[in-house]
Amino acid sequence: MRLQCANMNISLPVYQHPTLTILIDDSQSFLDSLAFQLPPQMARKVFHDTQAALEWLRDAYRQSPSKTQSIRVNYDEQSFSFDRRTVAVDIDQIYRQSLNRRRFMLPSVLVIDYAMPQMNGLAFCQAVQDLPCKKILFTGQADEKIAIEAFNRGLIDRFIKKGDHDALDHLEAEIRTLQKEFFHAQSLTLKDLLSRHSYTFLSDPAMEALVEQLCKRHGFVEYYLFPNPTGILFFDIQGKATLMVVETEASLMSQLEVAQDYGAPLELLTGLREMRLVPFFSDSGGMYTDALRHDWLSYCLPAQICFGTQDYYWALFDFPAHYMRESFYSFAEFLRDQSADVKS
Repeated sequence: MRLQCANMNISLPVYQHPTLTILIDDSQSFLDSLAFQLPPQMARKVFHDTQAALEWLRDAYRQSPSKTQSIRVNYDEQSFSFDRRTVAVDIDQIYRQSLNRRRFMLPSVLVIDYAMPQMNGLAFCQAVQDLPCKKILFTGQADEKIAIEAFNRGLIDRFIKKGDHDALDHLEAEIRTLQKEFFHAQSLTLKDLLSRHSYTFLSDPAMEALVEQLCKRHGFVEYYLFPNPTGILFFDIQGKATLMVVETEASLMSQLEVAQDYGAPLELLTGLREMRLVPFFSDSGGMYTDALRHDWLSYCLPAQICFGTQDYYWALFDFPAHYMRESFYSFAEFLRDQSADVKS
């Protein structure tokens, strides 16, 4: 059987990338078999010793970047009063998480056996209750009553019996679902702050569906909110970067006003006014300047429209190399390194 809570419609997380699934079972042969049957791109780490798993998990979260590092709270320094607080969000810190080589080592989902000699699965889940990882109890012994009680206490997020004929298929599906829920939970505070201002698309289900379609169509495996221009920075498994520029009618009119001030070519002004073009003036700080007069078309793409709570005009641009000069560690490289570590 499987226990599942209702899927909350909380739309896009501000970032998402591949993570580790942690498999814990006292049977090494079962762990080997399970790890072998999961898809190669579902990175995992296995433990047959619960104490070693506990120590590794706590260390992994100590080394992971804080989800609040992008938020700064300032207060009135004259009176040291927190009644006059202001909150600032450093959006650059969101997409720069893509430069953290350890990001793929973040454990998002635990799959744990119930009956183990050192510590049973529910006791283990109790021991890591303070950690943000999602938990699946995967067992052949625990009955429905135990699972429901653990679920109601918030100790587990899912329960799957090993003996179910389609247990592995369901396990894979639940891992993917919980990985998404993990990033939703990590993003709640940031998304609440950002969606009230220039990033309303974060709370729009239509944009969430579009991002999922783009990931499937183009093979994107990770993405991050990007500040200037407003949009989403995607990476495929090999590390190729693509920027989805997202405009609204208001932001396109701002582009139009700047272009008019510079006396831009009529074709550009008309395209912006009719919302047929999405610009990405990557060599001029994001807005049109005189220097682009004879080459403006190479910075624009036809606008595609996402019909959500409002209309969003978007296009996919190759991400300029000069925007991120640091060395990038791709998911493909991580998988190769993991495979080499296992073989050695």
